[in-house]
Amino acid sequence: MYVPFEQLPPYSRLWVYQINRPLTPEEEAEMNQRLQDFVTEWSSHGRDLQASFSIKEHHFLFLATNEQVASASGCSIDKSVAFLRQLEQEFNVQLFDRTKLAFREQDQVRTVPMSEVKALVTAGALSPDSLYFDTLVPTVGELQNQWPKPAKDTWLARYFQS
Repeated sequence: MYVPFEQLPPYSRLWVYQINRPLTPEEEAEMNQRLQDFVTEWSSHGRDLQASFSIKEHHFLFLATNEQVASASGCSIDKSVAFLRQLEQEFNVQLFDRTKLAFREQDQVRTVPMSEVKALVTAGALSPDSLYFDTLVPTVGELQNQWPKPAKDTWLARYFQS
C-alpha cells in the first residue's frame, strides 16, 4: 500500500541505494512511476506493506516501510531486490555498488572510491566536516534529521583520529 514518503512515521525502516550516476529528469520520472507501481503491490506474507519511496539529489533511491503496519519479510525484501535489479538493467545504472562513497561538494554529489578515502583525508580534500551521504541510515526519521551528515559523525570518523 503506497503512502507518500513524507507521511511515513520517523521509525519506518529504510533502505538506501546510491545510483552510480545522476538520473536525467525523464529517467527520474519514469523510475518514480515504476517505483510507485511496485510499492503499491508490495506485500509480506499476504499483508500489504505500508511503503513508499523517494529519489533525492538524482543519485539516491530510498525504499521504506512502516513495520508497525506489517513487517518486511525475507521474501518481500527479496522481491524488492529483484525489482531493483530490473531497474538497474532498464536504466543502465548500478544500485548495489558499495565501493563508492558520496559526499556533498558545492551543491553537487561527488562520489569517490572507498579505496581513496584515506589519501583524500591526508591531502585535505575530505575533512571531518565534509558532508557524507551515509547509505547505512536505518530509518526515515534519521534520514530527515541527519542526512547528509558530517563525516566525523559516521563510520568515517576513524579516518580523522590522530
